[in-house]
Amino acid sequence: MTRSFRLAVLECDTPVPPVLEARGTYSEVFRRLLTSGKEGLGARGNEVELEISRYDVVATQAYPNPEEIDGLWLTGSKHCSFSDETWIVSLVEFVKKILTTTKVPVVGICYGHQIISRALGAKVAVSPGGWEISVDKIDLNEHGQKLLGTSTISLHQMHRDAVLEVPEGAVSLGSSPACEIQGLYQAGRFISFQAHPEFDEFIMKNILKVRHDQGIFNDAMFEDGTTRASKHHDGVLVATAIWNFLLAN
Repeated sequence: MTRSFRLAVLECDTPVPPVLEARGTYSEVFRRLLTSGKEGLGARGNEVELEISRYDVVATQAYPNPEEIDGLWLTGSKHCSFSDETWIVSLVEFVKKILTTTKVPVVGICYGHQIISRALGAKVAVSPGGWEISVDKIDLNEHGQKLLGTSTISLHQMHRDAVLEVPEGAVSLGSSPACEIQGLYQAGRFISFQAHPEFDEFIMKNILKVRHDQGIFNDAMFEDGTTRASKHHDGVLVATAIWNFLLAN
């Protein structure tokens, strides 16, 4: 018998215009990723139907009723996760409430990874390692290897801020030369990744172009990132691991 998994996606940003036009909002981007990741579950994947509801937490500051969802997902964002802007503080408070007063499992990607850590009292700030962009390697520790079944993964990166402390009760999943905490996990509560399993070459190249045009990335960064954007990445593998986490709850 097929059952629905009701996933609420908190959209913390809007994709750059070419990506939005071609792929839709981040809810749709993650729907495609999770559909691919579900294939890695084998026969168990056929028993689950994904039902996504989207919430714009920036413009409308809308949030789901925790009693009406089976999982919560926080997207990436160009915004600062340690800012005290009203909508960001509200987001942190909502996530803290979910993690401390409900059993709803939470997933955080990039900005969402940082927001979860902030909600749990860990330090989030500008990364001492600076920008990480495009496809790069992450070395997994024993916890990451147990969840993902491999010692290293490659994922798209697009961040300058980072989680600088492991929240109490959680474990780190791995690191890269520029970022010590590339993922976090607490059984039954949350899983998060600093990188972007949902990105592909098209998305990355468009973000790089926009940020180069804006003067955020210089020519050398832009060329380096563009060169690596077409490399293999393990987004689907990560999506399968996320499904395993969600369904275990």
